[in-house]
Amino acid sequence: MKNSVVTVTLNPSIDKTIVIEKLLPYGLNRVVRSRTDPGGKGINVARVLKNFAVDVTVTGLIAGQQGKLLLEALQNAGIPADFLEIEGETRTNLKIFDESVNKTTEVNETGFRVSPEDLVRFRKKFQNLIQKAEIVVLSGSLPPGIPQNFYSDCVAAAKTAGAKVLLDADGGALEEGIRAIPYAVKPNLQELEALSGCKFSGKKDIAEAARRLTGTGIEIVIVSMGADGAVVANREEAYAVDSWNIPVKSATGAGDSMVAALAGSILNNSSLYEIAKITTAAGTVTASKEGTLICSQEEVARSLDYVTVRKI
Repeated sequence: MKNSVVTVTLNPSIDKTIVIEKLLPYGLNRVVRSRTDPGGKGINVARVLKNFAVDVTVTGLIAGQQGKLLLEALQNAGIPADFLEIEGETRTNLKIFDESVNKTTEVNETGFRVSPEDLVRFRKKFQNLIQKAEIVVLSGSLPPGIPQNFYSDCVAAAKTAGAKVLLDADGGALEEGIRAIPYAVKPNLQELEALSGCKFSGKKDIAEAARRLTGTGIEIVIVSMGADGAVVANREEAYAVDSWNIPVKSATGAGDSMVAALAGSILNNSSLYEIAKITTAAGTVTASKEGTLICSQEEVARSLDYVTVRKI
């Protein structure tokens, strides 16, 4: 029996969110409350999919005592995990939420260094896991030691195993990964501009660039644009999507929520119009929460009518 989704997080983290009344740079700041969550983009995707009642397994690399804490947190959340343990220490990412302005400041560590031997071992684990996957999500940064073309290799392997691959990366990892033609990609506006080598003047230009990507064989392109919504395209059509007016507290996990909603929509054989609505709703709800809190299925369902979708 196949697992619905396997998510890959090669550079996971322990995400610690602290809430303060007003951030005082270079001064003493007292914490109002704090929370700790397993972090990393693929893990965030899995947390949302768990809320959506989708069968999901997380894999990737972990190290040290922080890695053990991460596995324990995933177990407590009821999310199956199959990570490869390596030498070093899993990174800690700090999210500082300032209540006076409803904004989050992020401080992220780089992550452990991965050896060539670690990569060989992970490839074997990945190869086994993808045999049981309908969808594989590759997302997040690559830690030191992993070449920029690694996601490209993973895309090719997962496609050979019969899985649909969703890619959410940046820089060289995104550029190389696209060469292997994943099923879907979710660049943000800045990442799409970097890929295209130009700035866009509006959503019509963005849609044209997204459609050019689908011309390479990619089925779905979602361009996330923060408070400006999104553009969602396939080879046949494209939609400009606007979210509703909501106070943004943290961008952490918003894009990951969109990827999770996309994965769930693909499993449900949703139309591109439906995908445009639910992915934007999921990202917007998560952005309205402090730190690393994420959307629930009920919150997303209640928000669908607030999302405006128009064909372009």
